[in-house]
Amino acid sequence: MSLRIFSPVGRIAVMSVVALTVSAPIADAASRDKRFFQSVAGVWKGPGEIVAGKYKGTKFTCSLTGLPADGNMTGITLDGTCRVGVFSQPMKATIAEVGGKYQGQFLDGAEGKGLDIVSGAVTGDRVVMGINRNKLNGAMVARLQNDSAMNITISVKVEDRMIPVIGLKLNRQADAYAVKN
Repeated sequence: MSLRIFSPVGRIAVMSVVALTVSAPIADAASRDKRFFQSVAGVWKGPGEIVAGKYKGTKFTCSLTGLPADGNMTGITLDGTCRVGVFSQPMKATIAEVGGKYQGQFLDGAEGKGLDIVSGAVTGDRVVMGINRNKLNGAMVARLQNDSAMNITISVKVEDRMIPVIGLKLNRQADAYAVKN
């Protein structure tokens, strides 16, 4: 069995961030989820690495800006670039609560060169998003270590196991207020 993760630039798209369901009452859950996404707003930079598959050991650096969804919507848009050596790839992820569940896209979604966000949950300082592209299913987990550090792991399902393939450690460069103004 071999694990293949797109091209060197395309595999980075898998990490760009990040859908939500919980057993708490809907109003409390929506409020909590909105607070989580607002706490992720800001400018984030940091290194990452492909940890499994054909490109194992490939290191990269990302710079992403998170903007929470407007108005009464719950979600976030992460936009920026990831760089491998001299090559830079635009990154964009949009996550929004629609009809009681989270959905969105990395890059242009599974119909293009990206991924679809198909499900997820926010729990405390962590968000877990279900991701899909054709027969590839997996998860993106983003966890805030504190106000200025966030770890992201992308895993894919191989047979009955989730295999981590990308790890990313981001540090906040600017707070949410600075990004909005």
